[in-house]
Amino acid sequence: MTKQAAISTSRPRGFTLIELIVVMAIVALLASIAAPRYFNSLQKSRETALRTSLNVMRDAIDQYAADKGRYPDSLEDLAATRYVREIPEDPISGSRDQWVTVTPPTDAQLA
Repeated sequence: MTKQAAISTSRPRGFTLIELIVVMAIVALLASIAAPRYFNSLQKSRETALRTSLNVMRDAIDQYAADKGRYPDSLEDLAATRYVREIPEDPISGSRDQWVTVTPPTDAQLA
């Protein structure tokens, strides 16, 4: 057997284009199933972190009001007087400046 005959009878190695397309289709299908679940769980974890931050802020505001007899003028007052170490980051916006404060009416009394 000559060298030329040995090369022509050996089977070429590698993947065909069809095999690669099938694999890519399977990967795309799996990704299309997994991606929405991932993003939903990511959103739920952000909402849980937001809920926790709101509870911490509410407790700090209530403690401030119980100690001082009035509500704080701003959230920075809570951090300045050490009711919280720092204003928590809003996990949805990723900023500490996005909190919206709602001031009580001027004639509001603490219970």
